[in-house]
Amino acid sequence: FNGMVDELRGKNVVIENKNRENEELLLNVLPAPIANRLRGGEEGIADGLAEVTVAFADIVGFTQMSSGLSAAELVEILNRVFSAFDGLVGRYGLEKIKTIGDSYMVVGGLPEQMEDHTARVADMALELRDEIARLSSVAGSEIRFRVGMNVGPVVAGVIGVTKFIYDVWGDTVNTASRMEAHGIPDRI
Repeated sequence: FNGMVDELRGKNVVIENKNRENEELLLNVLPAPIANRLRGGEEGIADGLAEVTVAFADIVGFTQMSSGLSAAELVEILNRVFSAFDGLVGRYGLEKIKTIGDSYMVVGGLPEQMEDHTARVADMALELRDEIARLSSVAGSEIRFRVGMNVGPVVAGVIGVTKFIYDVWGDTVNTASRMEAHGIPDRI
């Protein structure tokens, strides 16, 4: 009997560890408030938000830069840059939405509203500029960014069944993306 109890305790520890790992993975994909809503049984999560700040940051000349690098070097640079960005997003209480190639999308004011979302995104972008300059000197190659921002209404929600994602749509997003694409390097 004692052997069975010990075995059950061991299995419970394994199950608790797996549950913790699953929770960490879920929170890497979804913001905590959205994950909580899903856990609560809510389906078809879609929110209209009247005002958020959307920013896109993109490495200037990435395709040209990457042509001279090995796969490992390229991934290392992207990891350093995006890890720095992740740290800033966390520090300013913003929400990383996604990366697409060498582009990084962040939003302030969702999934939970905040009064100063525009100031937070702007301050983060300014600090990003300084951090990229520091990373460039460490990497030994110049890394330059363009950042585009816009403020306005969006729709946010969870889409997909496999590899689902929390994403944001609307003219505000499109304009922020265009601001970045037509921006001047090292400017916001």
